[in-house]
Amino acid sequence: MIQVNGVFPLLKSKTPLTLNHLFTNIKLFSVTTTPCITITSLLLRQCKSLTQVYLIHQQIIVQNLTHVPPSHLIAAYVSHDAPSPALSLLQHLSPSPFSVFWWNALIRRAVRLRLPDNAFRLFLQMMRRGWHPDEHTFPFVLKACGELPSFRCGSSVHAVICSSGFDSNVFVCNALMAMYARCDALSYARQMFDEMFQQGICDIVSWNTIVAAYAQSGDAEGGLMLFARMTGDVKVQGDGVSLVNALSACASLSTWSRGKQVHGHALRTMLIEDVFVGNALVDMYAKCGMMEEAKKVFERMKVKDVVSWNAMVTGYSRIGSFEDAFALFKKMRQENVKLNVVTWSAVIAGYAQRGHGHEALDVFRQMQFCGLEPNVVTLVSLLSGCASVRALLLGKETHCYTIKRVLSADGSHPDDLMVINALIDMYAKCKSANVARVMFDAIAPKNRDVATWTVMIGGYSQHGEANDALALFPQMFQQDKLVKPNAFTLSCALMACARLAALRFGRQIHAYVLRNQYEMLIPFVANCLIDMYSRSGDIDTARVVFDNLKQRNVVSWTSLMTGYGMHGLGDKAHWAFDQMRKEGLAPDGVTFLVLLYACSHSGMVDQGLKYFDSMSKEFGISARAEHYACIVDLLGRANRLDEAVELIEGMPMEPTPIIWVALLNGCRIHANVELGELAANRLLELESEKDGSYTLLSNIYANAGRWKDVARIRLLMKHTGVKKRPGCSWVQGKEGTATFFVGDRTHPQSQKIYEILAGLVQRIKAMGYVPQTSFALHDVDDEEKGDLLFEHSEKLALAYGILTTVPGTPIRITKNLRICGDCHSAITFISMIINHEIILRDSNRFHHFKEGSCSCKGYW
Repeated sequence: MIQVNGVFPLLKSKTPLTLNHLFTNIKLFSVTTTPCITITSLLLRQCKSLTQVYLIHQQIIVQNLTHVPPSHLIAAYVSHDAPSPALSLLQHLSPSPFSVFWWNALIRRAVRLRLPDNAFRLFLQMMRRGWHPDEHTFPFVLKACGELPSFRCGSSVHAVICSSGFDSNVFVCNALMAMYARCDALSYARQMFDEMFQQGICDIVSWNTIVAAYAQSGDAEGGLMLFARMTGDVKVQGDGVSLVNALSACASLSTWSRGKQVHGHALRTMLIEDVFVGNALVDMYAKCGMMEEAKKVFERMKVKDVVSWNAMVTGYSRIGSFEDAFALFKKMRQENVKLNVVTWSAVIAGYAQRGHGHEALDVFRQMQFCGLEPNVVTLVSLLSGCASVRALLLGKETHCYTIKRVLSADGSHPDDLMVINALIDMYAKCKSANVARVMFDAIAPKNRDVATWTVMIGGYSQHGEANDALALFPQMFQQDKLVKPNAFTLSCALMACARLAALRFGRQIHAYVLRNQYEMLIPFVANCLIDMYSRSGDIDTARVVFDNLKQRNVVSWTSLMTGYGMHGLGDKAHWAFDQMRKEGLAPDGVTFLVLLYACSHSGMVDQGLKYFDSMSKEFGISARAEHYACIVDLLGRANRLDEAVELIEGMPMEPTPIIWVALLNGCRIHANVELGELAANRLLELESEKDGSYTLLSNIYANAGRWKDVARIRLLMKHTGVKKRPGCSWVQGKEGTATFFVGDRTHPQSQKIYEILAGLVQRIKAMGYVPQTSFALHDVDDEEKGDLLFEHSEKLALAYGILTTVPGTPIRITKNLRICGDCHSAITFISMIINHEIILRDSNRFHHFKEGSCSCKGYW
């Protein structure tokens, strides 16, 4: 029997009970009764800490109160977040339908804390000990399987569901659909949905789940079709979640017209008042670039949260309306809307994507000042900003931060690879390709994704060594885990081919593009192909690619015009410009830059001046320094140097080094020493220490016979530390590409090469060729060593091409510097006595030598 002294008055009292009160007033004897169980239960519910639960548990054991239900103790432990003792008690309980609740509570806790492995292990323990899960167990276990994600675990749970008779339970079946979707098994999710539909057990959650599954799997179109079926044929009344899913799909497809239909549905059903629906509408319009529509929805929302504001800020940042984005920033502060990391990250990302790295860095500093911690998206955007302005030091600081605060020790976190890819991209664009490659190699091949390969290949192509890019690209196909290149990867590889004029490699990539139909789906891959063929000397094939384009944009036309300009085909560039305008496409600043370049290299002076004048008057495009440089070059080549100087003096901005280099080149062509010295002095004042500027001035002095000034320039280069780039030429032969420097005798076939070259020089001398010895002795632009003209690198490359190329096929030569005057003259003569077209690309343009003439017509 149990005797209680003063306990019931305490129970009736409004004063909160304490353990001291109860232990003082309760005398427990060996006989356990119902009041004892009640009081013990009351004690457990009154516990304010885990320590008190342990104390009562201890007293129960000491007093040998075997009839106190363990479920009361389990409940106390679960409520105080102590799963281990709760699990220990559960493991000693006999299975019963009522106590399954506590297994569910532990599994639910593990899922809530994002411990899916722990949740699944609890489920396995439950099954091994003979417990039978109920309809509340499976949804939590399936959610854990989806978060792992593990298709094997999820499908095994599905088997248990079928054997347990819960395969017709709508809540369990909805959880199964969601699990399969998260495990990238969309077909299984759809099969579940179809079976549920046939059984007639689908509810609104079922429809929402399958629509979300399609959208999350990348098949937004399929999700929208299901939504239309739900609201149309089946006539299921959608809720807020249904509209959010549909609007998310519309946003991913950028289909604003269908988004407007969903908007109309929201208005008719009054779901527009739901803040989540309003946010989804703002986000949809913003992602479709319709910021005015997004703004209207935003302003009509009666209730706004930080997500509403973030959607607007992100939308303005994405389209480059930074003033509007910052205006919203200020308004958020005025209305006491708390800025979160998403808000800041949106603006940082917007600046970085537009190449405004300095502005991105400024916003990041403001974010730090507010005490907010950046997330992965912030850091990736910040690294992109660092890359755009070559801020290597800040990029290194960000790298240190990611090591300390973001990257996991073993690199296993899903976000780690995203950050590492951004770091590789930053180092490559900051011209630290070696560091980027070390980071690339540190990633296990099986863990590299397509972005990893793309940033490394792109870094080499644009900011490092194009040869390394072409060496790395084939390795993608040689890994145990095949990584299929995407359109960006192919574009980077084609860019490397264009830089090296690697026509053979470019053709192989083109074949891959055709087999995989990238060209039809991604326009910029086709644009890169046009550029690659143009820069590799095959302008005819570039035109074929262009003609086969189903959709042409401004970049397509500009790429074709660039090719025509490089090949001296100014009239065709003019034709392309006219055709582009007829198709209703508006030219931009880059288009006019290409046009002016084409006119300059084709001698179309009047046409070039006309284009320059129409830029601002007809098209409202302000000329930049690059446009002025093209006109200075155009006038300089035409020996209208006084007009060029007058143009420079009337520029609305300070002349940049490129302006003076253009003038200096015109002075070289027409031997104007006085203006050449003026341009060279301006370059020195601007601290432009490129070897080409010194070389041009040296050539002017050499042509004028001022050898002391030539020597002075050489000495000045030595004292200022300016080093000449050695002339280098490479040619494509049967066995690959061969590279030659001046006086090069390292090639295995050097003896035959020099014999062929000597014979050619002897024959063309008989035809009237006279060596221009000034280039051999004083043209420091083209060759660093050697005093014999026939040892210039382009002549050696030509001899090798003749030796290894089948008669009748073109010989393609590329030189890193401008071709020297003597070589140009010699190759023109040689083209008369060999059965080859010689296509030579120098640093300025293409030269097509054939039957004693060159396509440049002297404009080089």
